[in-house]
Amino acid sequence: MERFTQHVGDNMISYLDQGIGDCVVLIHGFCGDHNYWKYIVPHLIKKNRVLTIDLRGHGHSSTPKDTCDITEMADDIAKVLQSLNIQRATLIGHSLGGYISLAFAEKYSDMLSGLALVHSTAYPDSNEAKENRDKGIENIKRSGIVPFVNELIPKLFANENVSELAYHVNEVKKIGYKTSDFGAIGALNAMKNRRDRNDILKNMRIPILLVAGREDNLLPIERVFSTENKMITQVVIENCGHMSMLEQPDILIKAIQDLIHRIEIKR
Repeated sequence: MERFTQHVGDNMISYLDQGIGDCVVLIHGFCGDHNYWKYIVPHLIKKNRVLTIDLRGHGHSSTPKDTCDITEMADDIAKVLQSLNIQRATLIGHSLGGYISLAFAEKYSDMLSGLALVHSTAYPDSNEAKENRDKGIENIKRSGIVPFVNELIPKLFANENVSELAYHVNEVKKIGYKTSDFGAIGALNAMKNRRDRNDILKNMRIPILLVAGREDNLLPIERVFSTENKMITQVVIENCGHMSMLEQPDILIKAIQDLIHRIEIKR
């Protein structure tokens, strides 16, 4: 499978480009990479062109020289699309990827056909969450990425799935180890400083999907379903934490396919 790169300013963004059809962009979460979507992509490329992008400081993408914010990470996505002459796309953002997708929607609404927030929220960090981001930054500075990832990853899965899906837990840890220290610190700061974007979510007039895990230890359902409008579909996945693409991939695939179908009907 060929991997492509695109220079965005001083950063090199790595991505996979597969399939033919209307474009769907899959954006992974914090300390992840394109491999998060390995069970999702084969189903989507049957009818769509699918880009799976490694965020700056993650996976095979380069580590930024300076700190960044969520909007700059959205700029990375836009510039990759523009380099490929892709006029419109559907963004599927997991966790951090959802924050980036909302920032993309705010700045590049004319490039957006549809949007999915998968275990993500339009709310900003609470004061407690900001304190935890700062603790994470200090832990990484002190001990590096490996112990940070070892502590983080099991929390991403529903409690009962940590042992049952031990293989996936370990694979996600290995993915996390590839995140550079500075890339993780930059992402933590970007998440901590992001603004409330419920206004963007509420006023969008394109098909939207919000996905929550019933047993998500990090993100309560009510923070995922932060607003309503007639374009929003809400899906709660049972026996699932923060990682439905690995915990319950068939259900997530169906939800994304339904979103794509709604986009086709609207068109």
